[in-house]
Amino acid sequence: MTAVDAPEEVRIVEVVVSGSPRRGLASRLVGRLGDGTVQVVLAVVALFWLMPVFGLLVSSFRDETDNNAGGWWTIFTKPAQLTLENYEGLAVNQTVLKSFLNTVLITVPSTVLVVVISALAAYALSWIEFPGRGWATTIVVGLLVMPVQVALIPVARLFGAVGLFGTITGVVLFHVAFGLPFAIFLLRNFFTGIPRDLIEAARMDGAREWVIFAKVVLPIGKPAIASLAIFEFLWVWNDLLVALVFADQDSAPITVVLRGQLRQFGTNIDLLSSGAFLSMIVPLGVFLAFQRYFVQGVLAGSTK
Repeated sequence: MTAVDAPEEVRIVEVVVSGSPRRGLASRLVGRLGDGTVQVVLAVVALFWLMPVFGLLVSSFRDETDNNAGGWWTIFTKPAQLTLENYEGLAVNQTVLKSFLNTVLITVPSTVLVVVISALAAYALSWIEFPGRGWATTIVVGLLVMPVQVALIPVARLFGAVGLFGTITGVVLFHVAFGLPFAIFLLRNFFTGIPRDLIEAARMDGAREWVIFAKVVLPIGKPAIASLAIFEFLWVWNDLLVALVFADQDSAPITVVLRGQLRQFGTNIDLLSSGAFLSMIVPLGVFLAFQRYFVQGVLAGSTK
């Protein structure tokens, strides 16, 4: 006679959760204030944040006499003060226009070289086995702590010896050299999060490393690469220190020229404000054009 085991009694334990789940301080504060109050507070903060920029914009449309007579807020009582004379003066100012072109010639190659070289290096440090890969990664991370100010004088002497001092090429090379460690570190951290199965499947299908990099890694890493490109572009475009040391009068970007105008004329705020907004047009357009990629790149680390 075969013994038949009786079915085990299934015990259902009812779990009673008392009280509401714990919420963060920000969530509790929003719940108490209400959405409307929070929106009003954020609008006030944004207003104060943008007020200096708005004042600079208004000052760029006022002539020197009106700017010296009163603050930019008088435009609300005397709107007839607005004029395009400052921007018309910039349009015929060859020094400013040449510095604007120099800024483009410095920023675009620096950004492209940093993005391309760092993407290739990050892929190699992430997915290609070679001797010394760990040491190479350690060196890249170690270079992150080197301040730019320490290398200014030695690099300036080196560039002077090889004929790169006071040229656009020298400024570009310095930006590329000091932009690569952070760029490689950022992209490597992103590339290592790509599932290994994707890389191994591509290798089993016979794809070479270049094909894997171009067809698998780059499409997945596009948000991170776009975020890096925006950061690098804005950093190089707004740089003053490196250009002040390595650029001469012919290769000076617009930040150096505007600083020279401030030192020369002191209170010539109308020319400075219009020149400042001229220098802000391109980076603002770049940021707005790639904003969605920037948001995707910021959120990618939290959703991988």
